[in-house]
Amino acid sequence: MWAELTSKPLFIGILNLTPDSFSDGGRFVDPSAALAQARALAQAGARMLDLGAESTRPGAAVVDAATEWARLEHVLAALTEALPGLPLSLDTRHAAVAERGLAAGVSVINDVTGFTHPAMLELAQCFPCGLIAMRSRRADDGLLMPPYTDPAPKTAEAAFQELAAVRDRLRGAGIPDGRVLLDPGFGFGTTFAEDLALWEALPQLPEALAWPADRICIGISRKRFLAARAGVPELPPARRDALTTAAHAQALGWGYRVFRTHAIG
Repeated sequence: MWAELTSKPLFIGILNLTPDSFSDGGRFVDPSAALAQARALAQAGARMLDLGAESTRPGAAVVDAATEWARLEHVLAALTEALPGLPLSLDTRHAAVAERGLAAGVSVINDVTGFTHPAMLELAQCFPCGLIAMRSRRADDGLLMPPYTDPAPKTAEAAFQELAAVRDRLRGAGIPDGRVLLDPGFGFGTTFAEDLALWEALPQLPEALAWPADRICIGISRKRFLAARAGVPELPPARRDALTTAAHAQALGWGYRVFRTHAIG
């Protein structure tokens, strides 16, 4: 399904529906605010929206499926009615939420755990939706979050291997490559040194994975990596959009076409 969408750069607008988002702190929990933000993202050039109702920021509380769906249900209904031509992606790790989202009009499931849960993998097999599968490192039911400033030098080898494992998991389940975008997972269980090594290795990633650059989703928007790389680690997330735009331009130069982003500039 991705071939038509990625014939030109695809900016997927992030719409956070959580009260504890790292980037906007609950500004769009109310359906009317969410709809206004969705319209703004579409007007700015987003050709898809990615809705998330469970925060994945460092230290975020785990959310159960019922709570997650309660945050999503009315927003999904408003979006499908007001913006019927705009594809929707649902950022969830819960199969029950994903299935209800697909029934409500979602066309893509974005799983930050890389479809590691059997129920999510089974859902991916049963529904012909698009998939975004991310590399991440887990600790129990949450994300592994090592000290970000760990100065130990790193390479991108471990992240490459983990992303290859995500690819192989979906292939092993019989899911066609053409349904899938892979996401390297910047900041998900990585230190700054690991994120930097991964970023600098992005030109080699498609060949290393035997996977085309236009089916790799870059999720770097407002990440602390950008502020740390720029030498301003205390820069608040909402003020990192210029850094995000510059990073997108660099990745576009390497052949990448798909970006999840909070703002399009």
